[in-house]
Amino acid sequence: MKTVQAMVAEANAAVPAISPDEAKGLIGRSDVVFLDVREPGEVAASGKVPGALAIPRGLVEFRADPASPLHDAAFDRAKRIVTYCASGGRAALVGKTLKDMGYANVRNLGGFKAWVDAGGQVEKA
Repeated sequence: MKTVQAMVAEANAAVPAISPDEAKGLIGRSDVVFLDVREPGEVAASGKVPGALAIPRGLVEFRADPASPLHDAAFDRAKRIVTYCASGGRAALVGKTLKDMGYANVRNLGGFKAWVDAGGQVEKA
């Protein structure tokens, strides 16, 4: 039996981290998708990384799978996917799931607060 801590540690080992400063340089690039996996209320309360897709963690697999009727065309295996959430755990788990689904270039930005604290831009929801 695995604990959530073990699952997050495993995901963190599988998905490279990206610093807020490094991520700032990726804003607006057509080959990068920022993915906010927080719940809608969290995004509405604090905003998000400019241009980020806001898809709650529970729906990511359905939006990322091209065979799903809920597929979102913004998901492209050729692009770099940068995940984040409130503190980094959900982002790590989603990142590992995306890698398992064939998305090779996935990075975990971690928590939105770290983004804001590093001076990252915020787009209001």
